[in-house]
Amino acid sequence: MQGRDTRMAQHVGIDTSKAWLDVAVLESGERFQVSNDKAGWAKLVARLKGRKIAAVGIEASGGYERGPIRAMLKAGLPVRRINPFRLRRFADALGVKAKNDKLDAAVIARFVATLPTRPVHIDPLVEQLAELVAARHQLSDDLTRAHNQAEQVRDPLVRRLDRRRTTQLKAHIALIEKHIAKLVAADPSLAHKDRLLRSVKGVGAVFSHTLLAFMPELGQLTRAQAGSLLGAAPFDHDSGRLKGQRCIWGGRQNVRDTAFMAALSASLHNPALRAFHQRLRAAGKPPKVALVAVMRKLITILNAILRDNAEWQNYPA
Repeated sequence: MQGRDTRMAQHVGIDTSKAWLDVAVLESGERFQVSNDKAGWAKLVARLKGRKIAAVGIEASGGYERGPIRAMLKAGLPVRRINPFRLRRFADALGVKAKNDKLDAAVIARFVATLPTRPVHIDPLVEQLAELVAARHQLSDDLTRAHNQAEQVRDPLVRRLDRRRTTQLKAHIALIEKHIAKLVAADPSLAHKDRLLRSVKGVGAVFSHTLLAFMPELGQLTRAQAGSLLGAAPFDHDSGRLKGQRCIWGGRQNVRDTAFMAALSASLHNPALRAFHQRLRAAGKPPKVALVAVMRKLITILNAILRDNAEWQNYPA
């Protein structure tokens, strides 16, 4: 079936795991599997080269998708990285409830054939920054867990080992943060964007570097797109007794988690955002709802700052 329908535009879906890539071609109905390594990527490219490919969708899968993406981009194939949450919502809309790799690959192919998607562009420097930022986030999570566990420990030996572990984690975090700072400072474009972002009170190095690594589109988005990509845009959630309720979902969780802490800082120390937060609370908004609104306002401001190439000038909140 490999040679069938090669003249018509084809949509390809790839479901990714650590060991395998399951591939589905929507128009021809092909299904095949290759290993998720250099040999498998070469086979994948060989199967797809020479066809008229409209889009190749590949689900973001904790970094396991990076190798095949690089291989396909090098071969000139039009790749789209698909958000897993959006994909699951799409599958739900299709009535697809089962979870298996081959089925997911077919759903991904239908996704890229149905919905508008952005082409993937690989920037090696941003990829390196993303690895470092992700490592820092992981170590920070480990440190939080270590602190929480240490609070429950009474044995002197275990307490001593916990202290040693937390000291080591702090040293590793500091080392990575220093490396991130050097990487950003060495690139004029990243350094300039970093200065613009951090001109806003409440935005520190961690949030700025997270945005540069995991939301590189910032500055080229509409207000709605920025909020949605962050995962801070409200959506209707009418179900049962929840009529009129709105909630946030989707977006990029690693950015949203850091944005929540930045919004908390901004609601205390940024005059415009503090006033905005206070107005919401005075209007009866619950604390978390008000803080999410600050998140949404903050990402809108940061998007405008990069778009206009101008530092913070008390953008109206």
